[in-house]
Amino acid sequence: MIEASLLDTAAGKSLPARQFHGLPSEQDELALRLVDALVEDFTGEPGISRTSIAFVSDGTGSKEVYLSDVLGRNVRQVTRHNHLCVSPRFTIDGRMLAYSSYHRGNQNLYITDLSQNRVTKAISRREGMNLAPAFSPDGRTMIVTLSRDGSPDLYRMDMQGRIIDRLTQRSGINVSPSFSPDGRQIAFVSDRSGKPQVYLMDLGSRRTRLLTLQGEENVEPSWSPKGDKIVYTSLTAGHYHLFSIPAGGGSPTRITSGYGDYESPTWSPDGRQIAFSRKRNGQMEICAIHANGKGERTLFRLQGNQSYPRWSPRRRN
Repeated sequence: MIEASLLDTAAGKSLPARQFHGLPSEQDELALRLVDALVEDFTGEPGISRTSIAFVSDGTGSKEVYLSDVLGRNVRQVTRHNHLCVSPRFTIDGRMLAYSSYHRGNQNLYITDLSQNRVTKAISRREGMNLAPAFSPDGRTMIVTLSRDGSPDLYRMDMQGRIIDRLTQRSGINVSPSFSPDGRQIAFVSDRSGKPQVYLMDLGSRRTRLLTLQGEENVEPSWSPKGDKIVYTSLTAGHYHLFSIPAGGGSPTRITSGYGDYESPTWSPDGRQIAFSRKRNGQMEICAIHANGKGERTLFRLQGNQSYPRWSPRRRN
């Protein structure tokens, strides 16, 4: 058993104790469950200590997809294609992980059940791009970039990979969709105006509007789980940095300020932190920062280069 409680110093009393029971071999898991429970007592929202980070690493010589806890422990290799894999994406329940791989010559889209480590399933092997799904909040559909007609456009698909409808039509390159938490809108990147910029689309009306204007290019949008902000990568003065902007539009706020290039932002499930890849002196590693731009730190150091981080949803057990 493991037990703890919080002391309310203002009121001069302790909150009800939290306790978890388990075997001695489960003590690490029990400690993390306790931490998440205490965070919930303090903030009203469960903690994120039992979440995971998916990422791409070239530590074996090929860019494969890996999974790690947020402390950099229990690192697990998910793919073994011995070829280039990119853009891992968790399903809404966190039980499956999608990614794109070039091991058959084309950029095909796959998904694997994380409860096992042997079988992966192809979602889309259409000729051309099959890239980076955004899973809808209800878990029923996904939006994928396909270039089956020559132009990289956004398509809505069901979870078996069947096309439901086409969202963009030959209006430049359209990539990197990210759902709003209510599922009514997506942020995505298009170069229809000449340079890559972040746009918003209302999925009901299909109306699209430009969100970003500043910077040489703006890419990789990620919608906050709280719904109020979108973080993205911006090329500014020759380097990539992270910015956030109100989802309703407005002035962007720069989040990162150190040297190097900061890319591939992904929100923690509580919307308080952002993980990203940082490149310095030719080395890429996975880092995190608070949403206000403070507390930048390396999450874990592993052999090779790490990129394309994706923060998992909270575990439901």
